Amino acid sequence: MSLKKGQKGFTLIELLIVITIIGILASIAQPNFLKSRIRAQETSLRRSLFVIRDVIDQYYADHGKYPDDLEVLAEKKYIRAVPVDPFTKSASTWIIIPPEGDEEEGGVYDVHSGSDFVSLNGTPYNEW
Repeated sequence: MSLKKGQKGFTLIELLIVITIIGILASIAQPNFLKSRIRAQETSLRRSLFVIRDVIDQYYADHGKYPDDLEVLAEKKYIRAVPVDPFTKSASTWIIIPPEGDEEEGGVYDVHSGSDFVSLNGTPYNEW
């Protein structure tokens, strides 16, 4: 295929420059995209922890004891299902904190994430 007189086209140099500019812009945008993805996961984790802790308190107020495990909360319809930890991608990796003292009944006083990752602000997720 040859160009006829009066037709214009892009040269190889022009195409390479455009591809290079697109590559540079993509490499600049990628870290921001990854950081926003982590922020979204952190927000989801905070919300899940808030809901689980709130439901544990509701269960304690209704029954006078803490639930034996997280599945009890779903069985008794306090929550539809045990939330999935956004970092471990599992509902069974939550770290269960039992109540302190011998007079308290039940097995779940508090929960933490089962993830070993560190948040953007420098604190481990399993300490949230």
